Amino acid sequence: MTRITFLHPDLGIGGAERLVVDAALALKKNGHDVNFVTTHHDPDHCFSETRDGTIPVTVVGTWLPRHILGRFYAFCAYLRMIYAASYIIFCDRRPEVVFCDLVSVCIPVLRLRIPYVVFYCHHPDQLLSQPGGYSKQLYRMPLNYLEEITTGMAHKVFVNSIYTGSVFRSTFKRLHIEPEVLYPSINTDFFDKTRIVSMDRVLDKKLPNDSIVLLSINRYERKKMLSLAIEALAELEKLLTKEIYKRVYLIIAGGYDKRIEENVEYHLELIGLADELYVTDKVIFLRSPSDIDKVSILHHCKIVIYTPPNEHFGIVPLEAMYVGKPVIAHKSGGPMESIVSGETGFLVDLSAEAFASKISFLITNPDRIEDFGRSGKDRFLKTFSFVAFSVQLNKAIDDLITKKTK
Repeated sequence: MTRITFLHPDLGIGGAERLVVDAALALKKNGHDVNFVTTHHDPDHCFSETRDGTIPVTVVGTWLPRHILGRFYAFCAYLRMIYAASYIIFCDRRPEVVFCDLVSVCIPVLRLRIPYVVFYCHHPDQLLSQPGGYSKQLYRMPLNYLEEITTGMAHKVFVNSIYTGSVFRSTFKRLHIEPEVLYPSINTDFFDKTRIVSMDRVLDKKLPNDSIVLLSINRYERKKMLSLAIEALAELEKLLTKEIYKRVYLIIAGGYDKRIEENVEYHLELIGLADELYVTDKVIFLRSPSDIDKVSILHHCKIVIYTPPNEHFGIVPLEAMYVGKPVIAHKSGGPMESIVSGETGFLVDLSAEAFASKISFLITNPDRIEDFGRSGKDRFLKTFSFVAFSVQLNKAIDDLITKKTK
């Protein structure tokens, strides 16, 4: 049994968090002793496995600032992760392996006393930073350099898709390493064992029995382009009969953290957009739904709409495919590897018209919804199953330890 610590900056309910929680579950099921160290964990805004004791969580460095006067978020994140790494290397039960992600600057600290350090690159952090003026460029320059150099210090590097692997190589030109693609999966045991609750209970309102529910699941962030789902809903009125359109509803569900200004602002912007497009009565917003509620609405919906462009991978299409729902997504990034257009869903241009056209096609051809759903589940089981994810991850960890001990 190997003691493995997962180091993650903010253990919330995003795709990155789902990945590391699933990785911890996969290693735990194989007999390893796993735990989390994080700099933030809110029991009301996290995955159940980190709240119910399934995976022990230690929170450190909460006294360190998240920003300085509304700025320097990246610098503060680096500082907090260095502090958390320092805690790990001096703790009583020091792990043999640390699996970290998102922030690589902690790796040289970990290597002082940790035999094996694994880094999972969801996407280079420097590419997620908003562009700015000359002063912002000067500020980011040393951070970007540190990210590249410290990423290369990990004993093993994973990326979440072939797409991210190509971005990794083009961004970190100083590094001469070939990251291994480890596709994320989902905890299918949870999906299988979850008791599905009624839509009325999830939404706290009753929809007509013949409703056609479209579902968008993503964090309340502008880069996720949730506005596109609302615009596509409005565009549908031109493509469907009045009787059918009357039955269509859109649920926008996703991570929402009141500490994050963008989440609050964007939620209000989306409410305003729905009002502007006269679809307020057709759009239902869910903020940070529970895991049970999310699985339930996935089961009850007809079609999943996935709007982010250039998504690094995207866990939502996998969740949709597992429960047998077609996915309509932008033809870029990770969804081009998970979705087979015309078989498990559609890959379309980044426009409301393009999304609406395919939504309309599926609504007016309900047999295709069933066909796509079956094909999607088959593809998930063959390529993205939790078993395949677990086998690859456990083998990589075992190979890393065996190779270094020889």
